[in-house]
Amino acid sequence: MSTMWHGCLADTDYFELRSSGGHDYGVWVTTPPGYDPASTRLPAVYVLDGNWAVGMTAPLIVTQADPMQRIRPYLQVSVGYAGADAQHWDRLRNRDLVPPGEPVAKELVDAVELGVQAGARTREEADAYLAELRDTHADAFLSFLTAELHPRIERDYRTATSGHGLFGYSYGGLFSLHTWLTGSTLFESIGAGSPGVAGEDSQIFAQLRELGDRPHAAKLHVTVNERELLGDLAIYQNITKNTATVLHRLTAHGAAVTSAVLRETHVTGLQASFLSYLRTCRAR
Repeated sequence: MSTMWHGCLADTDYFELRSSGGHDYGVWVTTPPGYDPASTRLPAVYVLDGNWAVGMTAPLIVTQADPMQRIRPYLQVSVGYAGADAQHWDRLRNRDLVPPGEPVAKELVDAVELGVQAGARTREEADAYLAELRDTHADAFLSFLTAELHPRIERDYRTATSGHGLFGYSYGGLFSLHTWLTGSTLFESIGAGSPGVAGEDSQIFAQLRELGDRPHAAKLHVTVNERELLGDLAIYQNITKNTATVLHRLTAHGAAVTSAVLRETHVTGLQASFLSYLRTCRAR
């Protein structure tokens, strides 16, 4: 990375990796201050939406040295998009983070249309955003994380053999729920912030019905935001309502799940949600 970026994101390396599916990803790897891979092997915490999230989450790696609430050591792997794709990260994430066959909720379409009317997106950008939601491949992206990226991280950073984590927010949170429900064995803990379970016909509910009595060893921590629930945007109201339903059903299954309500909006909640995940799932 450049000297300027090193000043903003200390102890962070950057590389790019093309998946077997032909997609280019940018990867930021942040290690704790004083990290020596020759003497210490740490687990990795994978953070989704790296183009947006890395600046708000990677600096929290200093919590490992907080004397008032120590967090178990980890190195952070933030995953985003590279090259020309980086400027389109907010629509490409739809392809990668949303489960196959996930219905596109009317409330989401309405929210995108409001964005066009407010000038936040052009009509072309809105159409491209929705187009990605009609052909989604979370399973392929999960395979990329576990079978392609993780072996590279394991080789280059000599990570521990266990204790790895995954954190996603919004559609990243939907991906986190999907990953937990698939029973992926790579992750010891999974954080799902304001997961984008937009409709009652979400694939997440289909996965829940298939869960049965299968035990899931990974810890799951779910957060929602108070102002999503109490605000006047239907899409955020739906997300909180459906997430609450998911939590109730998981609790009925006896799943190892924890949750928290944060005093944030959907946009401001990412960092608070990640910190809640660290404090709940990775505290010493």
